[in-house]
Amino acid sequence: MTKILFICLGNICRSPMAEAMFSHLAAEVGRSDEFEVASAAVSEEEWGNPIYPPAAAILRRHGIPYDAVRTARPMKKADYQYYDLIIAMDEANIRGIRRIAGDDPDGKVHLLLDYAGEHRNVADPWYTRDFDTAYNDILLGCRALLKALPHYS
Repeated sequence: MTKILFICLGNICRSPMAEAMFSHLAAEVGRSDEFEVASAAVSEEEWGNPIYPPAAAILRRHGIPYDAVRTARPMKKADYQYYDLIIAMDEANIRGIRRIAGDDPDGKVHLLLDYAGEHRNVADPWYTRDFDTAYNDILLGCRALLKALPHYS
C-alpha cells in the first residue's frame, strides 16, 4: 500500500481537495485498496477548521465525496517517516515540509503538478478566489500521479 500525504498551507482548500480527488479517482479505477491518502498543513493557523466552504462546494459540484467532519491539522515530523509520498501544492509548501521534516533525505517530497510534466504551483484559491482553476490543476496533478504509481493487483 502506498501512503500519500497531500500538503498545502492551511489544509482547508487545496490539500483536502487533492485528498478527496485522488481517493475518488483511485476508486473509479478500482485501486482504492492500494492507497492510504491524507492531507495536512505546513502552518497551524487553520488547525481544527473544516474544509473551506467554497472548496467543499466545488467538490460537491463535481460529485466528489469528501469527509465533511475532517478538520485541518499541521504536518508533524513523524509524518515524513510514515508516508511514502508527500505531495506539495506549491514551492513554499516544499520549504515548509523541509522545515518540519528536516530536509528530504528519502526523496519523498514532490510538487503535485510535476507529475503532469508542469513544474508550477497550484495557486491558493484562498487568495485568488479562483476555485475552478485550483480544481482543474489539482485534477490534472492527481490524474497524473495516479497514472505514475505502480498498479498492484
